[in-house]
Amino acid sequence: MAETLTYERWNEEQVSNLLEKNRDYLDVLRWAYQEYGKDILYACSFGAEGIVLIDLISIIKKDARIVFLDTGLHFEETYELIQKVKERYPTLQIDLIKPNMSLSNQTKWYGDELWKDNPNLCCHMRKIVPLTEELNGVSAWISGLRREQSPSRSKIQYINKDEKFKKIKICPLIHWTWEEILMYIDVHQLPINPLHYQGYPSIGCAPCTSKVSGDTDFRAGRWAGMNKTECGLHSNDGS
Repeated sequence: MAETLTYERWNEEQVSNLLEKNRDYLDVLRWAYQEYGKDILYACSFGAEGIVLIDLISIIKKDARIVFLDTGLHFEETYELIQKVKERYPTLQIDLIKPNMSLSNQTKWYGDELWKDNPNLCCHMRKIVPLTEELNGVSAWISGLRREQSPSRSKIQYINKDEKFKKIKICPLIHWTWEEILMYIDVHQLPINPLHYQGYPSIGCAPCTSKVSGDTDFRAGRWAGMNKTECGLHSNDGS
């Protein structure tokens, strides 16, 4: 019997065999929870992809752990959505993870708008460090990345060796299109952030998220006008 797949025991042949056996999103999710049990978490941003994944996860593991990186800078609509999701899926463990540094202390040490002056540092303190601490207790994590979202995500696989956090990263929705995401939400009458219908295909912290129009790529509204396209959670693992 093969050992549990971990970052330290990454095996290309084993992964290839797993991908051959698990060819769609539900197969991958079932395998992930069978393989890791409580040794896995889902880091959710509560975008449209996240809502789909939460619904799918609730079918497979009703007490799964889901974490939201609460920077303290999200849209009010996002916080309202999280409350709705908690009410709809009461058995899921949904935790809001706050950074060690409060916004008031961040302002004291780095100024009023660090996200403008040094967005990479802001993301590091408010997102990357908290997720690193959460992932220290597990072997794998789930993400809602889709290949369609951006060129940098076009080669992401179902099962990935995450060089950023030294974990296994599972991405069940890689083949889903934006239209399929919205259709699933509509068919199953799931709650969704209303900002998605107001020109925000990708929703992050309010100060760093703007509307997009036309045929612009999905993440064009994130850090618009800055030389930055990722918060850093997915930037060093080929995704």
